[in-house]
Amino acid sequence: MKGDTGMIADRLQTALPLTRRAVLRGIGAGVVAGMTGGCAARLAMPVDPAASAVPDLVDLARFDPRLRFDIRYARTDNFMGRVLYPVARAVAQRPVAEALSRVQTRAEAAGYGLLIFDAYRPWRVTKMMWEETPPNKREFVADPRGGSRHNRGCSIDLSLHRDGVEVAMPSPYDDFTPAAYRSFAYAPAEALAASRMLEGWMVAEGFVPLANEWWHYDWAEWRRYPIMDVPLEDVTAG
Repeated sequence: MKGDTGMIADRLQTALPLTRRAVLRGIGAGVVAGMTGGCAARLAMPVDPAASAVPDLVDLARFDPRLRFDIRYARTDNFMGRVLYPVARAVAQRPVAEALSRVQTRAEAAGYGLLIFDAYRPWRVTKMMWEETPPNKREFVADPRGGSRHNRGCSIDLSLHRDGVEVAMPSPYDDFTPAAYRSFAYAPAEALAASRMLEGWMVAEGFVPLANEWWHYDWAEWRRYPIMDVPLEDVTAG
């Protein structure tokens, strides 16, 4: 007979059984294009009057060669099921890159390294995700009318690796079962410890964790930077 902890975990998984990938796979092929409404095509990129910092986007691979990358949005093995980025590139504002480099140094001291899934996301990609998602599933994607912190170059999706092997975390990346929440306590102890270790390093260097995605962190000063639509392939600075 299961203990209380196991029974609670089972109930949580039953309540929300679908991952983001399972819900949305195939949508990118346009099968629900008619469900999104005609207003989406008229959306314009928002302007934040509070954003006064001059953007300074850098290619993270050039900025710090120690970082490792798994850019799934440049492949088809992502929740949309198709290529969203024309290049496998992770880009961020320079202060964000500097802080991330310091986290990498912290991780190395403990025998780990950072594995980057995503960073800056052009606004056009956020708009695409929104338009191609059924209205009743849009809780899973950012509303382009307000933009995303990814659009500002101030968000990082990442995990840890050890000697090139991805470390087990409470859930896979881009998974929206209860296991993706930072409050989830029923994953293996090693996975929970790894997630909390990464969180401690990121917070120490000025990042703010997102409550429902263990992999997502926002730079604390994200509001200073504007929402952008600069193509990833145009960013070559290191």
